[in-house]
Amino acid sequence: MNGVLEKELENRLGRSLFELVPFNVAVIDREFRVVAANSSFEEYFGEWRGRHCYEVCKGFPERCSKCQALPIFEDGQVRVSDESGVDRHGRAFHYVVHLAPVKDADGRVQYVIQMTTDLTETRRWQREYDRFFERVPCYVSVIDRNFRIVRTNEKFREGFGEAKGRYCYEVYKRRKSPCPHCPAALTFKDGADHVSEQVGIHQDGTPAYYVVTTSAVSRGRHDVAHVIEMASDITDIHDLETKLKRADDFYESLVRNAASGILAVDTTGAVRIINPAARSLLNWKSRRPPTPELLRTMLPDEFFGAVQENEVVANIPEASLQAVGGEEVPVRFSAVELRSHGTKLGRAALMQDLREMKRLEQQRLEAERLAAVGQTVAGLAHTIKNLLMGLEGGMYMVDTGIRRGDADRLVNGWQILKRNFEKTTALVKDFLSFAKGRLPELVLTDPNLLARNIVELYHDAAAKQGVDLLLDVSPYVHEAMLDPHGMETCLTNLVSNGIDAATTPRQQGGRVVVRTRDEGDDLVFEVVDNGSGIDQEVKSKIFTTFFTTKGGKGTGLGLLTTRKIIQEHGGQVEMESCPGQGSTFRIRLPRTYLKTLAASSADRPAHERKP
Repeated sequence: MNGVLEKELENRLGRSLFELVPFNVAVIDREFRVVAANSSFEEYFGEWRGRHCYEVCKGFPERCSKCQALPIFEDGQVRVSDESGVDRHGRAFHYVVHLAPVKDADGRVQYVIQMTTDLTETRRWQREYDRFFERVPCYVSVIDRNFRIVRTNEKFREGFGEAKGRYCYEVYKRRKSPCPHCPAALTFKDGADHVSEQVGIHQDGTPAYYVVTTSAVSRGRHDVAHVIEMASDITDIHDLETKLKRADDFYESLVRNAASGILAVDTTGAVRIINPAARSLLNWKSRRPPTPELLRTMLPDEFFGAVQENEVVANIPEASLQAVGGEEVPVRFSAVELRSHGTKLGRAALMQDLREMKRLEQQRLEAERLAAVGQTVAGLAHTIKNLLMGLEGGMYMVDTGIRRGDADRLVNGWQILKRNFEKTTALVKDFLSFAKGRLPELVLTDPNLLARNIVELYHDAAAKQGVDLLLDVSPYVHEAMLDPHGMETCLTNLVSNGIDAATTPRQQGGRVVVRTRDEGDDLVFEVVDNGSGIDQEVKSKIFTTFFTTKGGKGTGLGLLTTRKIIQEHGGQVEMESCPGQGSTFRIRLPRTYLKTLAASSADRPAHERKP
């Protein structure tokens, strides 16, 4: 009777513990079905009866690829695993699962019991704590009772270097023994917080002035085991206190005209201020500022020029800096005189880095080119199909002419083959020219001579079609950094189109004028014809792939290639047209951008500059 009571008591205790244990508990059979679970498990994962464990705990349609229960059925060993799953509301969470075998009388594993503990909140708080510890904007270190550093944050490592395992007084102050007035020692003694102002040495050898607060962070059996030190660097404040009166007007003028990179010199030309952005632009690593002589090789000449007005020395939308190492850095540059009550204090350069903007601009141009190439490829199939049909027709006429001995049919078939072969050749050449990704090879070029050569080249051909091809160049146009081959291609396309447009029947003769001029910083080429003009529908399509108004004579890639080449020069193509009155195509090239492009091209290896 006592044995029966003991068994009943054991069963009751087992059921009670199954429910009261502070875990999510479930029992799974060899088919991975949940056969029993406590209320905590059901409350967390939802309905489990008749379902597989991977369905309940993870929402999977089939068994997990790295199932930890499977080997337990084989070897009967207890396992612990980190897992991720979903609760009954479908929310993802992280948990630790303990899995243990349940054996029968013969020692065979019949079931596996799994106990899960949710660690989602714990992990989140740990991540938040680590992030806070690392990113807090002051020096943070944890030291033990022997004054050895056991942990530091990012700010501390930047100021004092790697310090784990070293003595705090050695790291902070390069001492060989503990500091005489150590706030950490006081915290170890009484467990209270202590605040103290200290002077140490940064890892680069410069003085470090800081205010440190020490607090007990963990305790042993009887006393404080670890102390956390939080130090706010007041080095800059300390330095400014001694310089504030003398530099007040200087900094006031500088702040009033501040930009990204700031570099200021005094009346002798010695550098007094060079901020991190300016150091980065000039690639200046030394703690000592550049000498006046070296500075003249790094900044634009305008910085050293005479004052213009309103204390402005220079204001250049796009200039170049000569950084250490020889890199030409494009910047928006301005310079001002610094004065105090009429007394000259020095001169400041204000610089904004344009490299990222240039890079994004180049990416945009490349993206536009690639997008157009994609459209072109999509349209090639239809164009090639038409050409192949023409070739097949010509071949058929040649074949039948040969079989029948019909010379006229043979000649006609050959002419068809020849025309379609020429169309195919033109298409391939135009497409290769358009699709080829290259940077322009810029050389100093006379725009007027370039325009004159194109007019002379096409003058006779235009005359045969009854069109006057005229040249109107400005004598004030200066040489520019251009890719002569690319620009000849652009002007050739525009002049050829203009001649075709001006050939249409008119009471007056056709006329095409090629012009050059300067507009501000822009070099401008214009091709003007008195043809029939372009209506609105054609305007919307004229720069799209394979669109042509020449019927079978054109491939539709001429203007698209022209626009691509001009974009590679950093310019743009403009079009003005009115039906019945002719059209104007205008190429606008910014000279400043061409100079920058030429400088960057010169810095590239030769194999990168070639098409």
